[in-house]
Amino acid sequence: MNNCPCGSGNSYAACCEPIITGVTPAPTAEALMRARYSAHVNVHVDFIFASTHPEHREGLDRQSTQSWAENTTWLGLEILDTVQGGAEDNRGEVEFIARFREKEEIRAHHELAQFQQLDGQWYFTDGSMVKPQPLTANKIGRNDPCPCGSERKYKKCCGK
Repeated sequence: MNNCPCGSGNSYAACCEPIITGVTPAPTAEALMRARYSAHVNVHVDFIFASTHPEHREGLDRQSTQSWAENTTWLGLEILDTVQGGAEDNRGEVEFIARFREKEEIRAHHELAQFQQLDGQWYFTDGSMVKPQPLTANKIGRNDPCPCGSERKYKKCCGK
């Protein structure tokens, strides 16, 4: 079985391929998101453009998209959250992380993608990058165990 690149666990032929080839429309915004990722993996640039809402295609660079898809090693897709985007909805939002290797550097593209259903067809409309949450240091109390692993109290170890 040829697993689908989208990470669904299904075969490509039963998952994203029918959506990419136009045999079946994407039933949900998440299904379209998965198909768009698989289209990047398999360099189906025509689908990437066709699945972008007609009002949002201006400025898309087909040649750059194709070059990026061809010269990238795709490592996986993780769907973090989906808000609406079901068959009965008109709009949907999918938060995802696409991991890839580009020029020997592993990267993660974390996006909040917007989708709209038009005449029974789901389209990608826009996306915004999700900024990483700042790390917050937990304040260590004097009587807390020392974070160095010594098993002594902080005040008697590194907190001197």
